[in-house]
Amino acid sequence: MDKTLHMTMLFDFFGELLTEKQREYFDLYYNENLSLSEIAENEGISRQGVRDIIMRAEAILLETEKKTGIVKRYIEMQNDIAIIEGYLREINLLNQSRFKNGRLQELSNNIYERLQLLKS
Repeated sequence: MDKTLHMTMLFDFFGELLTEKQREYFDLYYNENLSLSEIAENEGISRQGVRDIIMRAEAILLETEKKTGIVKRYIEMQNDIAIIEGYLREINLLNQSRFKNGRLQELSNNIYERLQLLKS
C-alpha cells in the first residue's frame, strides 16, 4: 500500500489521538497535498518545525496501529468482503441459469445485505 494512502487511513482511524496542531498539519500535508514549505509559510513557522510536527504525528499513528492492528484487520475484512461478494455473484449466476431456486436467491440477497452493513 502506498504511504499516503496508508497514512490517511491511519489518520481516519486514529486522528483524534493527535493534538489539534498535529491534525491540522497532517491534514494539510496528506489530504490537501500542501508541501512542508507551503504549510510553513501559511502558519508562519519554519519548514523544519512543520516537518517535526508531521513526523511526530506519523509516529503516533504508526505506533497505535502497531499496538492495535485495527487498520490491518479492517483492510483484511474489506478484502474478504470483496471475495465473498464474488462468490455471491457466482451463486446468483448459477441459480439463474440452472436452479432457479427462490430460497437460494433470498438467502443470497440476505448475505449481500449483511455484507453491505459490514462495509459501512
